[in-house]
Amino acid sequence: MRTLVDQLRDKVGSGVVVLGSATDGNVSLIVGVTKDLTGRVQAGKVVGAVAQKVGGKGGGRPDLAEAGGKDAGALDSALAESYAIVESLLG
Repeated sequence: MRTLVDQLRDKVGSGVVVLGSATDGNVSLIVGVTKDLTGRVQAGKVVGAVAQKVGGKGGGRPDLAEAGGKDAGALDSALAESYAIVESLLG
């Protein structure tokens, strides 16, 4: 997923990329923030908030952060809430 986040960040130019996957009941999350936005949106804050929704936690650098969780059933709603999380950080 790390390679995909890097590719998507390059493609969007300016933005936040949030990806998640569930395998065998475990959740993996990764957030990438383009360099121009790291002063306003830190990847660690985004991934931490999303990870809470799936029963996990994580962290990383301002431009790239990863997390894990145990509630795969909550992944879709957690990813949907990532928009509001990013908007609150930008607001």
